[in-house]
Amino acid sequence: MKILALDSATSSCSAAVWSGGSVLAERFAVMARGQSEELVPMVRTVLAEGDLRFDELDLVATTIGPGAFTGLRICLATARALALAARLPLIGVTTLEAVAVAQESTNTPLLVAIESKRSDCYVQLFDEDRAALGEPTAVLPSSVAAMLPPGEVALAGTAADDVLAALTASGCELNRLRERDFPHASQVASLAAARADRAMPHYGAPPPEPLYLRSPDVTLAKPKARAAKS
Repeated sequence: MKILALDSATSSCSAAVWSGGSVLAERFAVMARGQSEELVPMVRTVLAEGDLRFDELDLVATTIGPGAFTGLRICLATARALALAARLPLIGVTTLEAVAVAQESTNTPLLVAIESKRSDCYVQLFDEDRAALGEPTAVLPSSVAAMLPPGEVALAGTAADDVLAALTASGCELNRLRERDFPHASQVASLAAARADRAMPHYGAPPPEPLYLRSPDVTLAKPKARAAKS
């Protein structure tokens, strides 16, 4: 299984190629903007470093959110275009699960929290084996305590420090992990490989849809008032 994986859904950008159960090459950079200029060159670089031609790929994988509206659209549009051009199936994974599988093993549940660029954050709870315990949701950091089970909970993600600060006086037992707070394309590839082993999608299947947990920060312009006729 040879996979090209992409991510630009948050304040980072990455691409990776995967084959034989391991990452052949990966490029990653933290960036608040500019993913549209960097993502495709990253793809070219990892393909070259992995000594793979585009026509040797079996699958394209991408993050589907939640994340920044613009970065997410860039990632999905690029992945769809590449998959369509090469007639390859396309698999989507969430940014929250990509961060979850990157964390060190713990004997406690894991809460992943990703910043939303607003007062709330995107969160999801996972068990000790990084299987989801609930659906992704958008909440204020101060409201996370109501989601947590009793006992210690591991915490990771780009909004983890905000959650930790908000819950300092709550009595919650939070173990802040710092393995990888951003989603990486290498984790996207590993998740896609596992899913393809169970049910490989076929070319032409409906593409993955973006995961939006709230409306984008865009408002329609108000219609201009017509000038009164004399």
